[in-house]
Amino acid sequence: MQRALAAAIGIGAVCGALGFFVVLRRLAFVGIGLSHAALGGVAVGLLLGWPPLWCGGVFAVAVALGIATLGRHGRLHQDALIGVFFSGAMALGVVLFSLQRGAQQDLFGYLFGDVLAISAGELTALGSLGAAVLLALAVLFRRLLLVAFDDELARAYGHPVAWLEAGLLLMLAATVMIGVRLVGVLLVEALLVVPAATAALWTANWRGQLALSTSFAVASGLGGLALAWYLDLAAGGSIALLTVLLFATSWLVRGRAIPRRR
Repeated sequence: MQRALAAAIGIGAVCGALGFFVVLRRLAFVGIGLSHAALGGVAVGLLLGWPPLWCGGVFAVAVALGIATLGRHGRLHQDALIGVFFSGAMALGVVLFSLQRGAQQDLFGYLFGDVLAISAGELTALGSLGAAVLLALAVLFRRLLLVAFDDELARAYGHPVAWLEAGLLLMLAATVMIGVRLVGVLLVEALLVVPAATAALWTANWRGQLALSTSFAVASGLGGLALAWYLDLAAGGSIALLTVLLFATSWLVRGRAIPRRR
């Protein structure tokens, strides 16, 4: 439980910080595609005896690079590319899991999270990766913010917009891999999107949104774990459900107080 609490704090901080850009850039569907694509890598790792989370991360990174590359040079819109990669990787994962006897329990853990079984080694590895994502986000933050608000102005100032967008996708892929251990492939989107969306209901200031998004994600992780512990519930589902409850409460209190952006 101590390791799970540490993981919830760390993963919540990373997801909340990056979720600010996910909501700002409207990348929610990209996050869904990357998280589901990671399932194919997890299945490959289990089949070959390699670390499943790292294999899932490699798949997510490969899909992120594919979306970034084909989106720049191809004739298809990004949404269509995400659908292709998402469907292919998810189908591959399901087929590979079907080849392994007794893999259903492993599949359930990666689909819905199994943070209470996290080891000290996994916690260290995920913590290091999370720190690397936060460091990269801090270094690129102002340029990413400029690109998010006005990519043409960013190009005029000489910023490599295409590379910055690819870097954001890579950070998103890494964050998905981190979040899978906490809430699973199917629910990681809750930590990436809902806390940031909740923060947007409370303030239109980007600094306030970033701080609140991170706070809401960490609070949801800790609160969801507490509910799971005391009520004997699924940890991943409890965390995701708490993010939605926070959003619903915020909408009732503040939903009409903040003017809609145009």
